[in-house]
Amino acid sequence: MPLIPLRDNVPTRKFPIVTVALIVANFVVWVLYQQRAGLEASVFELGFQPCEVEPSCEPTGQAWPVKAVTHMFTHGSWDHVLLNMLPLWIFGNNVEDALGRVRFLVFYFLAGFSALAAQSAFTLATAGQQAAEIPMVGASGAVYGIMAAYLVLLPHGKVLVWFLIVLREIPAWILIGIFVVLELVSANSQLQHPPEGGGVAVFAHLGGAAFGFALVKLFQQRRPLQPTH
Repeated sequence: MPLIPLRDNVPTRKFPIVTVALIVANFVVWVLYQQRAGLEASVFELGFQPCEVEPSCEPTGQAWPVKAVTHMFTHGSWDHVLLNMLPLWIFGNNVEDALGRVRFLVFYFLAGFSALAAQSAFTLATAGQQAAEIPMVGASGAVYGIMAAYLVLLPHGKVLVWFLIVLREIPAWILIGIFVVLELVSANSQLQHPPEGGGVAVFAHLGGAAFGFALVKLFQQRRPLQPTH
């Protein structure tokens, strides 16, 4: 992330128990399972391989419908898990407050499934067998769905961001807009040169964001609280 969000200026009515539970679950899997099982073993056990859907490869670990869920709780490094959980905490609490706990949980998983479908479709359509066998891991697709939902619900919220040595509060629509534009640029590059050796799943990010932009209003139960300043 070129800009690291630290906090926003929008309060919530209730403690965001689902957001916190998702964050705890991600850290539990990372610390208590992945660190003990080993990174490669855990990624192949819980990560989603696009080629399993066709199927055109030998499946590893759990069945692919199970891994469609577990891949969202599996990560590749400390940076990976931390940079996913930070925006989930900052933006998830307000989205949960507007959607309600049950609807928020459903929305989160559907955003993750949309992200998975988008990235799998891109990989299977443009990349070779080697790329299709690489497991997809990470909560980022679902998190991008939450960020997009926040942008629709609270475009004028402000987020304190850290860039190099500078701390500055900027409107949410600028911050999230920057993230989406960067993903679009990366997606264009990958369309021209499909990656064969893995890398950032930019189409998962865009798939999750598209879901969030398009459908959050269908899940919304109440207006979020307004920014404090």
